[in-house]
Amino acid sequence: MITRFLAGGLERRINILLAILVAAAVLVPVLHLAVPASSPLHMPTYVVALVGKYLTYALLALALDLVWGFCGILSLGHAAFFALGGYAMGMYLMRQIGARSVYGNPDLPDFMVFLNWKELPWFWHGFDHFWFAMLMVMAVPGLLAFVFGWFAFRSRITGVYLSIITQALTYALMLAFFRNNMGFGGNNGLTDFKDILGFNIQADATRSALFAASALALALGVLVTSALVRSKYGKLLIAARDAESRMRFLGYRPENIKLFAFTLSAVMAGIAGALYVPQVGIINPGEFAPANSIEVVVWTAVGGRGTIIGPIIGALLVNGGKSWFTGALPELWLFALGALFIATTLFLPKGIVGAWEEWWKQRRERDGRAPMMSARNPIESPAE
Repeated sequence: MITRFLAGGLERRINILLAILVAAAVLVPVLHLAVPASSPLHMPTYVVALVGKYLTYALLALALDLVWGFCGILSLGHAAFFALGGYAMGMYLMRQIGARSVYGNPDLPDFMVFLNWKELPWFWHGFDHFWFAMLMVMAVPGLLAFVFGWFAFRSRITGVYLSIITQALTYALMLAFFRNNMGFGGNNGLTDFKDILGFNIQADATRSALFAASALALALGVLVTSALVRSKYGKLLIAARDAESRMRFLGYRPENIKLFAFTLSAVMAGIAGALYVPQVGIINPGEFAPANSIEVVVWTAVGGRGTIIGPIIGALLVNGGKSWFTGALPELWLFALGALFIATTLFLPKGIVGAWEEWWKQRRERDGRAPMMSARNPIESPAE
């Protein structure tokens, strides 16, 4: 089945993946909530939370694949959009704590009380409403990406220079969010969440619902990305990646094509961050670290950029390996990650899915030639 999945056409693979994600959104909560803990089919709470976190990483990798795999924009700052979405969700969750905080202040989060803030900053208003928080989850990363892309793409900054600028962006945000006077909790960030939509965030049912939401969000991301890249706009994306100068001669504006993809990708990353925070229980400036953005590039490269399925596979495999290595051999994890990226660059430049597709194509061509050769009359000469 795995062979068919990797070697099948794009549309078939997408349909199978969507079916798997929807089935997981239904089946995992059932195994977690309805199956007794004594049963071997029971899904423990920590596994539900861990895999749910991996699904948000997969959505982040898919967001990067949209701009890197199909548009040729190697962003080393997608962790910034992920973290901004996470902070927007974290601000909503902090507002839900109310008087149950350590200092018992119904209006101010604990860190503001500790720092002797007298009133809630203006940019925190509205986050006591879930709909407003969800709007900010998409609007803040999307707006930042739009403004950044507007200036970068119209200045025709490409290649390694654009990658460096995106990395500088996320590093600058990390330094800013570390400051206590920014109003986002400084080094400690936002944590000690209690409720989401009135439900206990630690309850098993809530954990299952968050897992289902992550799986469905990833399915929606796959559906949107697939529809986009198979449309006329998708062909323009690939053209902007492979022959930007020729596009300009034909009368197209590559900067507009890139800007839309970059903004949409940032929105997807923000949604991933918003789903990540309630499942891990904390968001701090460390999520902005440039190393996190580089890890996303590794996931995408390992799975296979420009394949839609590949980044998801890469995110799940690498993070699953990370969890195993950090438990069994914690001192070797970083070496293993570096070796994986080097091996992928040297031996699997197209990633797992890309290499499998190429191997399958060569096999089909070889099998297609074999019957033709066997059908030839051995008496006839090649010229005949």
